[in-house]
Amino acid sequence: MHRQIEDHVRVAQNLITDIEVLEKMADRLLSCFSTGNKVLLLGNGGSAADAQHIAAELSGRFKRDRKALPALALTTDTSVLTAVGNDLGFERIFSRQIEALANSGDVVWALSVSGSSPNVLTAMQAARQHEAICLGFTSRRGAALREMCDLSFAADHDDSDRVQEIHALAYHLICDRIEKHFCM
Repeated sequence: MHRQIEDHVRVAQNLITDIEVLEKMADRLLSCFSTGNKVLLLGNGGSAADAQHIAAELSGRFKRDRKALPALALTTDTSVLTAVGNDLGFERIFSRQIEALANSGDVVWALSVSGSSPNVLTAMQAARQHEAICLGFTSRRGAALREMCDLSFAADHDDSDRVQEIHALAYHLICDRIEKHFCM
């Protein structure tokens, strides 16, 4: 356990070197919201839970009362997920929703520890076709996702537990910055 905690602390300390990209992501999100656009979030497994968490922080509230912001996790509609998965294939569960919902200027924010999940990469292709801004959260091994994004953050680790712990810290920093802007 000591090694795991020390590893977590090391990866969290390395986040300091990524503050600039997190600030740029927050700026893109602020621009999206300021122009009346929305954020669509996606991921698999624990990253799906993180997508839902971020959507809740943005559309509900993080720490302060402020106006609701349009953010939607594409991981929550089981009817759409199962119908698309059954009829079109699991690789299309997110891209099909992006085809239906994304507009130019929207943000599509993908979370993927591996950065190589076919359904995530297919979603980012669809986002590009709809002229959405592509943000990504991944790990050191997430080169495929990073290449498809306008901005990406890669936690300095490969293990899903450490990566997702740092993703949570990073997206909370982004949500806090966004919320402060709308509470001014």
